[in-house]
Parts: sequence; structure tokens; C-alpha cells
Amino acid sequence: MPIELTHRLKSVIVIFLLLLSFIKAEAKNETGIVLPPAVMKNVTTTIRVQDSGSEIFEPILLIGGTKRELESDDNGLFFEYQFKEKTEIQLIHQDRIDKKTVNPIPLWLSILPPLIAIIMALITKEVFSSLFVGLLIGTSVIYKYSGIRFFVAVFKGAFAIIDTYLMQALLSHEHISIIIFSMLIGGMVTLISLNGGMKGIVNILSRYANNRRSGQFITYLMGLLIFFDDYANTLVVGNTMRPVTDKLKISREKLAYLVDSTSAPIAAIAFITTWIGAELSYIQQGITEVGLDSSAYSVFLQSLKYSFYPILTLAFVPMLIWQKKDFGPMLKAEQQARQLNPAEIKQKGRSPQIMKELEVGEDVKPKWFNAVIPVLIVVFGTIAGLIYTGWNVEIWGNSNLSFTTKLSQTIGDADVFNALIWSSLAGVFAALVLTTAQGIMNLKESIEGLINGFKTMFHAILILSLAWSLALLTDHLHTAEFITGILTAINISPEFIPALTFVFAAAIAFSTGSSWGTMAIIYPLILPAIWKIGQEAGMDTDAILPLFYNAVSCVLAGAVLGDHCSPISDTTILSSLACSCNHILHVRTQMPYALLVGSVALIVGTLPSAFGVHVSISYLIAVGILFAFIKLKGRTV
Repeated sequence: MPIELTHRLKSVIVIFLLLLSFIKAEAKNETGIVLPPAVMKNVTTTIRVQDSGSEIFEPILLIGGTKRELESDDNGLFFEYQFKEKTEIQLIHQDRIDKKTVNPIPLWLSILPPLIAIIMALITKEVFSSLFVGLLIGTSVIYKYSGIRFFVAVFKGAFAIIDTYLMQALLSHEHISIIIFSMLIGGMVTLISLNGGMKGIVNILSRYANNRRSGQFITYLMGLLIFFDDYANTLVVGNTMRPVTDKLKISREKLAYLVDSTSAPIAAIAFITTWIGAELSYIQQGITEVGLDSSAYSVFLQSLKYSFYPILTLAFVPMLIWQKKDFGPMLKAEQQARQLNPAEIKQKGRSPQIMKELEVGEDVKPKWFNAVIPVLIVVFGTIAGLIYTGWNVEIWGNSNLSFTTKLSQTIGDADVFNALIWSSLAGVFAALVLTTAQGIMNLKESIEGLINGFKTMFHAILILSLAWSLALLTDHLHTAEFITGILTAINISPEFIPALTFVFAAAIAFSTGSSWGTMAIIYPLILPAIWKIGQEAGMDTDAILPLFYNAVSCVLAGAVLGDHCSPISDTTILSSLACSCNHILHVRTQMPYALLVGSVALIVGTLPSAFGVHVSISYLIAVGILFAFIKLKGRTV
């Protein structure tokens, strides 16, 4: 390397390290005033006071020159305040004065990071750069309003993506659990592919899935059978059925749609799922606040008949399969798949290196049980893990509770992620034993196969990590509150609240990519609000209850719809991963179907039922409309 180039390189490295040290030094210059990562205009901000360590700590807080009385909680002293303009904060303690100038960020800017990321992803069909740009816009806005220059804000914002948001996203117990579970499933799937187990399943299923219709229908039925968890559903069904659908020339986009449209919808409405705990806890908060004399579980059961989007989605899929028709981008994807051979379909979804790693040796005899045993261990192991981690002697000893209620509460209290990790690890161990015991591969080759399986997950894990980082950023920027403010500002009659809730939930889930996050945000807002609005409109309890149940279901239904349409949704990403489908193509082909069912659910289901139309009539009309739309608009593939 030339000496001049070496000196230049050293200079660049020194400057880079100096900038990093400046950033870190500034970060360590802590004062007694602790603010959240982003202070938004007209949003309640918690200002915390850091204890200086002195024995006598009686600080005085001045905001805009006015003294404020500090409150205390388990985390120390704090004060809540809404900043409307640039304001100076002073903290006076003995002979020390700490000052900070707060320039609140306009709340409308909070929608830019997810909105730009989503638009870029849909236009460019490239999700990594789209998520990164969305994150960069958000972090740059935060630093720009902290009082530094634009280019420095962009520079610091780029580093904050890694050292703040990505690190915090990966430090989450739930997120790490999902990564480990996904890697273990990927390793198991690779191993049961190499030992001939997957080929054995394909040979058996091919007897029943001997055409495109039966292949799609079996995929749909498998999605319904693994109802207890959407992650397990997606990864098991997608990986298991992919070789079958490839052989039948079903596009990866269609497979991803079938998987995605049976995972979250069935997990959202089934009586015993990993969702039930979160749902019941949010519902319980709502009924406690309004003083309703009902259990959360009974409210959940009463609300199920209003879950139009999940139920209609589960009805729409078999209608597509039965009529053998598609429309929109999905039709194009299916037509292209018909012109390819199975090897070319595989090539579209996987890189040549991964394809080479998954090739089954010619001397390997296909045996279906090499795949079925590990998969069944994952399925039943997850159920056993849920029961084990959620077991409560008091619940099972209560004779007043039905078996279904006991089982639902047990799974609701379970540690979902531990159950998934345990079962997937057991599945990997079973696949390893079956492979080595039969002499198909030795231990070294089997471990190499597992490691190659882990590699296949890297693409999806990177997307998930960036999506989680963006979700954390939107939380800091109060994106949900911006959307909430727009929708709740509308003065509307009680009968329109469920429909508004559905749209509201879909918008937040689309922007944040999280069904569970959407439920956590909206349930505490909507349930007390609809009760109060109904009372103010002169309605009695019997008149409000149907609207209340409808709103409960609409939060969940809207969250699932937004999740289906969002390219930054973790379940949508996992569906693409499990089916080895291009992620953006999955979103583009699925979105028209999801929006069609969502529109029918809203117009024919949610709105009429709120005005007193019986739900059975709404379902009959909705199913008829969807069937007719497929028949008239769809084209045979």
C-alpha cells in the first residue's frame, strides 16, 4: 500500500475515533435532569431528577422560570410536563445549578420514520435500506431538535441506530427468544431436509396434494391445526409445505399468503393460544375502569362474534382455493410460477449457496418419520411447555371453572418464549439423533448442517432486528399518540366507534408493525372511551354492551389487518422467511387480499352490527360478496 494512502487512511481512522470519543464523552456528561430520548410537543413528558448521591437531596426544579413541585415514586423524584415551545429547565441543588434547554419536536414528525420506511420498501422492493433510512430520519430529527447542527445530527443519528436502538431491541428477552427459536427451527428444518425426512413427507403428501388445489388446501388445514401460536404456526407450516408447493408449481408468494393468513387470524380468535394472556390483561384493565361486572374471559368470548376480519380471512382463503382463481399481483406471481419448474421456483427463493447446502444426497433414502417426529415434538412440546410454565394449582383446584377456562388461563399465564425455545431445542436434538443413529450423516456433518440452517435465518433476523428498532423509535416519538389524536378528535356517535377503532388499530399496526403493541396502546384508550361516549349519548348498559364487545374485537381485528399489510411486521417477515419468499413481494401480493377482506369486514360487518344488524346476516352477506368478487374479478391460474 502506498505511504500516502496509508497516511490518509490513518488520518480518517483518527478523525473517526475522535468523533466517536466526542459522542461518548458528551453522552457521559450527565446532569441531574434526565429526559426521555425524544421530547414531543404537547405530549406529557416525565422529567426525572437524578440523585447526586449526597445525604441531603432537596433540589428545586424550575421550568421556564417557574418553580415546580416534584413528586416521588419507586424510581425517585419526577415531574410531568407538556412542552409547547422552547423552554429552559433548571435544577438547583445546594450550590449546583444544572440547566437544559428543551426544544420539543412537533408531533407530526413522528409519523415520518415508519411512513417513509414503508413507502420506500413498497417502491424499491428492498427492505434493509428502507428500514435504515426510516431509522436515520427519526434519529436525525431527535438530535436536530436537541440543538445540534443538521450534518452532525445525521452523523450522530446514524450511530444511534446501532448503539441505541438496535442494541436495545436485541437486549429484549422476547426478541432474543424469537431469534433463538427461529435459528433452532431453521437448523432443524435444514437437518430434516438433508436426512431425507422432508422428501419423505413430500412423497406422502403428494398422494393427497396431487394438484394445486389440494396442495393449497392441505397448507390451509395445517395452519388451522397449529392454532396455539402464530410464530410456531408460521415457521412449521411454511418450512414443511414449501417442498410440496414447489413441486406443484404454487408460487412462494401464494404459500406465504396461505401461511400468514392462517397464523395470526387463528391465533387471535382461538380460545387457547399464546395471545390470550395479553388480550385478557388488556380487557381486564378496561372492564375494571368502567366498572363492568364481568370476567375478562367472558367479555372475550362475547366479542368473538364481532371478529369479522380474522373470521372472514379464514373463510376467504378456502374460497380462493376452491375457485382456483387469483387477482392482482398474486395472479401475476402464480402465472409466473406455472411457467417455472420446481428447481427454478426454489432458485427464486434461496441463494445458490443455500440451495447447495440443502441438497439431499442420492444415497439417502427418504423416510417420512425423520421429519414428522421432530415437527411433532415441536408442536406438542410447545403445548406441554405452555401448560408447564403456566400451571397454577389454585386454578386447577377451582371446581367452579370449566376445563376450557382453566386451560385458557394456564396458557395465558405461561412463558410463551421459554416453551417455544424448549420445544424447538428438543426438535433439533431429535433430528440430530435420528440422523446420526441411522448413519445418514456422521456427527460432524450433522452439526455442519445445523450451522448452515442457522445461516439461512440471518437474512430474516437482520430484518426483524431493524423492524424492532423502528418500533422502539416510534415508541419514543409517540407515533401512536399522533394517530390517536387525529382519530379521536372526530366528534362521532357511539355506533361509529367500533368502525373507527378498527381503522385506528389497523393504522397503528401498519405504522408500528406490531399487533401486540397496538393492543397495548388502544385497549386502554378505547374501552373506557366507548363506555363514556355511550353514557353521554343517553344509552343504558344493555345498549352499550354490544358496542363494547364490538370494540373489543375491533382492536384485535384491526391490529391483525394492519399487521398483514405492514412490511415492518415481525409475523409478515417470519412468513416470508419460512416460505423463502421475497419479503416485499409477499407484502405486495398479500396487501390487496387483506384490504379487500378488511373493507368488507368494516362495511358489511362492523358498521351494520353496531347499528343492530344481526351478525349472522352480516357474515352471510360478507361471504357472498367475497365469493362473488373472486368469481368476477379473479382469473383461473
